[in-house]
Amino acid sequence: MGRKNEGTKIACENRKARHDYFIHDTFETGLVLQGTEVKSLRAGKANLKDSYGEIKNGEVWVQNMHVSPYEQGNIFNHDPLRPRKLLMHKAEIVKLFSKTREKGFTLVPLKIYFKKGKAKLELALASGKHNYDKRRDLTEKAVRRDVERELKSRQKY
Repeated sequence: MGRKNEGTKIACENRKARHDYFIHDTFETGLVLQGTEVKSLRAGKANLKDSYGEIKNGEVWVQNMHVSPYEQGNIFNHDPLRPRKLLMHKAEIVKLFSKTREKGFTLVPLKIYFKKGKAKLELALASGKHNYDKRRDLTEKAVRRDVERELKSRQKY
């Protein structure tokens, strides 16, 4: 039998999350999807911009994750913004539940990717940044970029 592709393919990424939040811990979760949603994800037609995770009745759900309807799908297409269940171990769910009850912590999806043919979502336990934190990060990034540029120019000569 042939082996499936072992590599990972990123379908969608939430870059703004790392700008808006301090990431404390990340978890790899499975996604419960309908048939046409998988095809849309493989085509990269998803958006995690305003999505968030929440725990209801001992289960983890991702809200506001937009997966566009599949173009070749007909009556079997899905609602683009429907809540989607995440698959995690019970111990991880209990840990997340206790952490999210603390002030300032939230669940933020970072990216969707395919690993060994299965759709996975990287979920982060995060706390929000203030504007001064964001400005500090941007200045540190600019300084780092300037130093790297200077080192690179010195190596040329």
